[in-house]
Amino acid sequence: MIYLLSQILDRSAEQFPEREAFRCDGASLTYGELLRRANGLAHKLVDLGVKRGDRVGIYLHKSLESAIAIYGIWKAGAAYVPLDPSAPVTRTAYAINHCGIRHLITQKSKRMRMPDLLDAIAVGAQHAAPLRHVIGLPETFVLDHGVGHCDWSDILPSDTSPSVRVMEQDLAYIMYTSGSTGTPKGIMHTHRSGLDYARMAAHTYGLTHADRLGNHSPLHFDMSTLDYFSGPLVGATTVIIPEAYMKMPASLSQLAQDEALTIWYSVPFALIQLLLRGVLEERDLSSLRWVLFGGEPYPAKYMYGLMERLPQARFSNVYGPAEINQCSYYHVPPLVEGQTIPEEVAPIGQIWANAEEIVVDDQDEPVVSGDVGELLVRTSTMMMGYWQRPDLNESAFYRTEIAHQTAVFYRTGDLVQQLPDGNYQFVGRKDRQIKTRGYRIELDEVEAALVGHPQVEEAAAYAVPAEAGSHQVEAAVILKAEATLSDGELLNYVGERLPAYAVPRRVAIATTFPRTGTGKIDRRALQQQAERRVIGY
Repeated sequence: MIYLLSQILDRSAEQFPEREAFRCDGASLTYGELLRRANGLAHKLVDLGVKRGDRVGIYLHKSLESAIAIYGIWKAGAAYVPLDPSAPVTRTAYAINHCGIRHLITQKSKRMRMPDLLDAIAVGAQHAAPLRHVIGLPETFVLDHGVGHCDWSDILPSDTSPSVRVMEQDLAYIMYTSGSTGTPKGIMHTHRSGLDYARMAAHTYGLTHADRLGNHSPLHFDMSTLDYFSGPLVGATTVIIPEAYMKMPASLSQLAQDEALTIWYSVPFALIQLLLRGVLEERDLSSLRWVLFGGEPYPAKYMYGLMERLPQARFSNVYGPAEINQCSYYHVPPLVEGQTIPEEVAPIGQIWANAEEIVVDDQDEPVVSGDVGELLVRTSTMMMGYWQRPDLNESAFYRTEIAHQTAVFYRTGDLVQQLPDGNYQFVGRKDRQIKTRGYRIELDEVEAALVGHPQVEEAAAYAVPAEAGSHQVEAAVILKAEATLSDGELLNYVGERLPAYAVPRRVAIATTFPRTGTGKIDRRALQQQAERRVIGY
């Protein structure tokens, strides 16, 4: 019986020891090899003092070591915390300090960032900096702040796992995402919520050991769990797509052909780039049987354009915030001959099995079917809560009584409308969160970063239309008297504090802001001004 995520690997290694589990850039690991290397890493972590419930950071570019790290951490009884390898060191240091990460797994390519990262950790630590050991650096490399390290070559494969007792309710992973208060928040998932998601996704999309999944999303992005959890659950092969391919659609389509991918899961932006710049007319992608997309709306003209290029593949819109993994899907019906392409984006579908929804108004009263309201979801794939944020946990959950028991629902913050056929249509957000290329951006966090500059008096951030139906962030600031700050200097400042996808593409320095009747910044007016500039009138 499987009740832990780590047991996924044990079973597949027993059933398919010689089958490729993961591939990346021409190299691969069989399930048997992955098990032995994960066991070896687990023993190393335990020897270094890792205990049940500890959090271990993964600071890696996409590589085979990512899979070893995940399963090795689980086998040591700990939870993995994926850290964005391209994020500013101050943001990474915050997550390490906030989460109490004492052990970090990395690779040689990150060695030049380690001194700055360790300095930032030391500065941000309220007491003693938590980091104690780094795995993945050459022995000749020198680390400061009393942090020890070892190389991957020091970790010997093992046929056995450490003897650590773990329960399905125990913490399995924490993913940090943008926070409205100006600091990232950590989403806690248990072995149960992660494993239930892996099973539901594998069942819904009919995954088998014959499938080859294209891992497009980075490890710190929740979409990656399909590739790292569901793929191994059924003994499939996951092809980890290196970061370099993300910027070259033609190379990406070539890789999809050469690797004979059968399952694709990404944000719509990546699929739009494949359609527009992937030279698909020169590729044979007949192996693709299912294209999954999610994270943001997919403009219909691009979606149906790609469906015409890949007539053998099913297309499905996948919905679910990282807090609940996934809770709905919509299988897009193919266009019949002569049918006009719809203008509206695909619905997010109906709530899948083993999940329940309520759509409520501002007073938490259920709305009439067809009216717009906030989607609340109850599911076994739901998070435990936010790491060390009781304030957020209080506001994130809705409790009611169902069948004489207290039922807990997650407040998605997404506004939806139920269509006559029962499917839900995404309408917008209740708050100031936006999505761009699948990444969640809290505009309040962007404003907090801008106001953090000592010469900035006020700041306003807003979304403007971008290429292919996506959005980008712009902002405006009012400087303090006598300030001499330029927009370029301000962009450099926030670039050291925010991930690249959240840095405004433009910051306007203003003398005044439009105001509402109550004196608040009229962000909607600023957004409309920016939209008029973008479309040229």
